[in-house]
Amino acid sequence: MEIEIDFTKSAQENANDYYTKSKKLALKKEGAKKAIKELEEKLSKAEANGEKEGHRVIKAEKKEWYEKFHWFFTSSNMLAIGGGDAHQNEMLNSKHFDDNDLFFHADIFGEPVVILKGGISASREIREEVAQFAGSYSSAWKEGLHNIDVYAMRRNQVSKSSSKGSLGTGSFLLSGERDWYRSVQLALVMLVKGDKLHTIPLITFNKLEGSLKHVKITQGNFKKSDAAKKISAKLGYKDIDTIIRQLPAGSFRIE
Repeated sequence: MEIEIDFTKSAQENANDYYTKSKKLALKKEGAKKAIKELEEKLSKAEANGEKEGHRVIKAEKKEWYEKFHWFFTSSNMLAIGGGDAHQNEMLNSKHFDDNDLFFHADIFGEPVVILKGGISASREIREEVAQFAGSYSSAWKEGLHNIDVYAMRRNQVSKSSSKGSLGTGSFLLSGERDWYRSVQLALVMLVKGDKLHTIPLITFNKLEGSLKHVKITQGNFKKSDAAKKISAKLGYKDIDTIIRQLPAGSFRIE
């Protein structure tokens, strides 16, 4: 250690100077220790409350396998899943369409495939909920139609092969009698349950008990982005992108 000595001062004066400096350094050291301790306590408290230095710690929301599709649970708690495009329609048919399921399709070009899991055992009333879901996500919404016919078929009535070979992506060969649902109204409801946004048919919502904060969605003049912002404000749900993904193609009225 090197020590600087001021030769203009006596030995006692030099010693006093170093004593004063050492006291200041000791105080700074204690202050630093105290500051570190307080910071550690704040961090521990913030982590316990789900925050770090002013930023919310957002827990990754667990995604179920069906959430990549359009989906909802019927009033009897049966899962219905719908394709968002031709590739998803193909995936539903090849991976998620079993013998005890039902295949729903609106009677118009540009419609999604909707699969009702376990649909063979579903009542007519439950199937009507799924028919409204399928109709609402079809191109009928974008075309400005307020009602559309929807049909349901079984696994053995839906094929990818024809006499001319395999059909293109999202196309299916349908055979046999269809179970028709005529003049289905296009109408959806969005609501938040837990931390998830749910989009369900109006028919299903009308069967729910209790008063849930919700918005009714029908055709109107709002473009998708504006409708999503309005829905976000009404529901207090901040994820605009998720709202947009759950809306059909077209324009909207929000109630």
